[in-house]
Amino acid sequence: MISIIIPFLNEEKSIDELYQRISGFLNKKDFEIIFVNDGSSDKSLEIVQKIINKDKKTSLISFKRNKGKSLALMAGFKKAQGDIIITMDADLQDQPEEIGKLITKLDEGYDLVSGWKKKRNDPGVFVVFSRIFNWLIRKTTKLPVHDINCGFKIYKREVIENLVLYGDFYRFIPILAAQEGFKVGEIEVVHAPRKYGKSKYGFSKFFKGFFDLLTVLFLINFENKPFHLFGTAGISLFGLGFFILTYLTGLWFSGESIGRRPLLIFGMLLMIVGIQLFSLGLLAELLVKRKVIETKND
Repeated sequence: MISIIIPFLNEEKSIDELYQRISGFLNKKDFEIIFVNDGSSDKSLEIVQKIINKDKKTSLISFKRNKGKSLALMAGFKKAQGDIIITMDADLQDQPEEIGKLITKLDEGYDLVSGWKKKRNDPGVFVVFSRIFNWLIRKTTKLPVHDINCGFKIYKREVIENLVLYGDFYRFIPILAAQEGFKVGEIEVVHAPRKYGKSKYGFSKFFKGFFDLLTVLFLINFENKPFHLFGTAGISLFGLGFFILTYLTGLWFSGESIGRRPLLIFGMLLMIVGIQLFSLGLLAELLVKRKVIETKND
């Protein structure tokens, strides 16, 4: 069975056409379509309700307010019954006719296959920012995926059962899956021009994406060993502060006044911050140990 999850926000002009095209392409397969309304304020919800009233293969999850794509996908994952799960956007830029291409690629032994919009139909400046962002991700994570943020993806069921998404982490699903040991691949997909409405993405999304990337990198590298980060930083700052104060102490013994030197305050500050980071690392390690024990007991 194939479950198709479609989060939507104010896509009243495209939803019915998207439904018709998916149904037409998968008419001989066992499938379900799960629409997730992420707080739409137009007639999108009304249109979807008409669809589910006439087609038992469709269902709806509706949020009263906008909660973000991560929570919308998590809600869809929880409801999905299929062995294979597909996610796609509702704006018709993802082509339902390419679902077969994703399935074929998944059958090559992958657990998750992400679409690659090699030729993008977006404003040029967005394309440039996207390529820079994806290049940075490939360099920092070593995951050879060219379009990490593409919403057109296919998953085996065990992948979605191991995903925990919040904030804007939906952008980094291939990274999170790879971290759990799943085999991640990608395949070129057609990125159609937007027919209706306006894009929900702006420059703020790119800047937020960089902060989210730092969070993901931290979780990948230090989730189970936070002391390696905080302890190393703490000892380094403490050592630098200690060196500065030792130097100033030597000057004081030689008869030079150091009381008004900014370097004195700087050295003391480094030692204090170093001790705090070191302590924070120890506390983080205790929390990780507690989490491991609780998981083992469960």
